[in-house]
Amino acid sequence: MDETLTVARGELILGGQRSGKSRRAESLAAVWLAQSPRHQAVLIATGQAHDAEMRERIARHQRDRAERVPGLQTVEEALVLDRTISTHSRPDTLLVVDCLTLWLTNHLMPAQGAAGEAPIAALLQALRAAPGPVVLVGNEIGLGVIPMGREVRHFVDALGRLNQDVARVCERVSFMAAGLPLTLKGQA
Repeated sequence: MDETLTVARGELILGGQRSGKSRRAESLAAVWLAQSPRHQAVLIATGQAHDAEMRERIARHQRDRAERVPGLQTVEEALVLDRTISTHSRPDTLLVVDCLTLWLTNHLMPAQGAAGEAPIAALLQALRAAPGPVVLVGNEIGLGVIPMGREVRHFVDALGRLNQDVARVCERVSFMAAGLPLTLKGQA
């Protein structure tokens, strides 16, 4: 556990795949739990296991998290993130949402229809109203080449807008690269 970490009222942690985003979120949860015996931490997992590889990935994440942060409880929620935040947020409970990218993907999948403004507006309202700290993990995928396909461009654009919207309501925004955080907004 990194004792130099501080927990912000709301933090958005962005980065590429395997950049250390989830580890940072887990470290913040561990710091929060160590601060008081009354503190709790809840991970809101947004991923869905649509195939064998994803099932194994989720199982591995669960095992690894249980070792690194034993007191971190898990709640699975693929779509109704605002209600889950509202249900579990309390002044003594830190929430970790992992991850916004999968949540948006779940809304954009053909079976769910297009993600309109309503789920994002509801999420932003839930974040503003949350009485306890919330740490959100998401991918920054707009740093590379412009995708060729219309659907992929739409997703990159939608994720970029979501990241900007969430960043506006968070006290701190961090960007992870090679396991190292760069603070983009707020105090480190």
